[in-house]
Amino acid sequence: MANHDNPGSLDEFKEQPYNKFALPGFAMLFFTFILLPVIMIWVVSTWADTEPGLAFGIAAPLLIIFILGCIGYFVQEPNEARVMIFFGKYIGTCRKVGFFWVNPFITRRKLSLRVRNMDIEPIKVNDKVGNPVMIGMVLVWKIKDTYRAVFDIDAQNAGNVSNNQLERFVRIQSDAALREVASHYPYDAPDGQDGILTLRGGGEEINNLLEHKINERLRIAGMEVVEARLNYLAYAPEIAAVMLRRQQAAAIISAREKIVEGAVGMVRMALDKIEEEQIAEFDPARRAAMVSNLLVVLCSEEPATPVLNAAQAD
Repeated sequence: MANHDNPGSLDEFKEQPYNKFALPGFAMLFFTFILLPVIMIWVVSTWADTEPGLAFGIAAPLLIIFILGCIGYFVQEPNEARVMIFFGKYIGTCRKVGFFWVNPFITRRKLSLRVRNMDIEPIKVNDKVGNPVMIGMVLVWKIKDTYRAVFDIDAQNAGNVSNNQLERFVRIQSDAALREVASHYPYDAPDGQDGILTLRGGGEEINNLLEHKINERLRIAGMEVVEARLNYLAYAPEIAAVMLRRQQAAAIISAREKIVEGAVGMVRMALDKIEEEQIAEFDPARRAAMVSNLLVVLCSEEPATPVLNAAQAD
């Protein structure tokens, strides 16, 4: 059993199961709402005339027991938990599903263990090379250690942490982890450095690293990240237009390289075919002119218009 008097390491699982007094709720319903009222009615009706003091002396404690009995019931659905606190002392976490009755003096803090989804709005950060980028993510998380979730997060009332406070803690820590990861990698690979890991091309590696960083931060509060994935990535508005022109220029250069490479191959093939089939013979000047004309036709963005030489020989 974990020692809850010492903080312990972050990897220590501080939750312990609740194995103390807990009765089936339906059995206690019979005792609370049928047996006790029947006894009280019988006592009052039997001794009210002969010994009224004794009758009411017995009925009063039974009434108090009846009221306390009504407080001890709770229903627990799948993927829910109750943190049990007895006069300020943590006595365990109940994860059983069903209808139960426990000591009415035990405080029961209800927690949902279901998976929760959170959309982190895009924030502005500087990447590794200093470019401002907008980056956002989708986070899937759940509570793993109920003790840490209730007692290790500061709340307005000790041991009474709310879902809003849990989500606020997750949002702040996720924001910090997202900034840390984004600042260690460039948005896109600089010229001549195509092999490095980037935010835009990292894919699963960036997502896995982000998940690991957030898990490190949420572990202290007993929470676990199921998945963390970037869902928005773009340059900040002040440099978006400039970077778009840069990307367009790079795309145009790459396309031109492909066009020129293909055109040169086609010109070489055309000249070789003409000479092979002896369609025409070219001196160096005419060969150069033919190459120039073919390159103009193949590389031009607009359709080429042929010019016919109508001059007659003397």
